[in-house]
Amino acid sequence: MYQDIIGFIMERTLLIIKPGALQRGIAGEIITRFEKRGLKLVAMKMARLDDKILSVHYAHLLDKPFYPWLRDSMKAAPVLLCCWEGYDAVQVVRSMAGATKASKAVPGTIRGDYSVSAQENVVHTSDSLENAAIELSRFFSPEDYFDYESPLDPYKYAPDER
Repeated sequence: MYQDIIGFIMERTLLIIKPGALQRGIAGEIITRFEKRGLKLVAMKMARLDDKILSVHYAHLLDKPFYPWLRDSMKAAPVLLCCWEGYDAVQVVRSMAGATKASKAVPGTIRGDYSVSAQENVVHTSDSLENAAIELSRFFSPEDYFDYESPLDPYKYAPDER
């Protein structure tokens, strides 16, 4: 989270494009939707998640009966780890993703358009600013981030938001 000189908060949040999305060839479509919305991609990498990182990332789900399925699904293929930046980025990314239980996600959201499963729901998003900071530090180092100006910022934000 970064505060500019007039007090607006520039947030960063994590998006994981899950193995199922990569296998289905829809990762590019997902990324494009966030770019078209006006968010800025400031870090991205492909990774294979292992048991250790998954048990930390999903610690709150370890005792759930579906955790073994979730773990195996997240290890089935690589994931794309993305850091998106923008004003209210956590909320924007969450609302664009749609309901976690994809069968309840409305059409027009990523999960509503690309999935029907609670587990195979194509993306993971941070659920709060605090968790975004924790999750981003889990997957990215400071040198992984790229700060850059976009000539399109004047067309994405009002003068008092830049």
